Amino acid sequence: MLKLKCPNARYALRKRNLSRGAEAHLKRLGPGSGEQDFADYLSGRKNPRGLHFERWCHAYGCGKWFHAARCTVTLEVFGTYSAQASVPPAEILAKIKARRAEWEGFA
Repeated sequence: MLKLKCPNARYALRKRNLSRGAEAHLKRLGPGSGEQDFADYLSGRKNPRGLHFERWCHAYGCGKWFHAARCTVTLEVFGTYSAQASVPPAEILAKIKARRAEWEGFA
């Protein structure tokens, strides 16, 4: 069973209380970008097998968005953090590296 801790409400939640967003840390394109760039931004999402950074919403609670680092195969959760963070916190990256030595880092 997937359980995530909402960093805003500060307690663990089951998936039924959450709403999944999309991939976390997407870069929005500015003025002057092409149509293909915009189409890729809207629909070009990764769907990896393994480590993934995602957006989640505490839909039946505080209603705020947050990010989660988890493995899509084992459902192992490495941590959750604020949606306002532009990169994952160092402690979550260290936890991932400790458990997944082959991981090359946050891109």
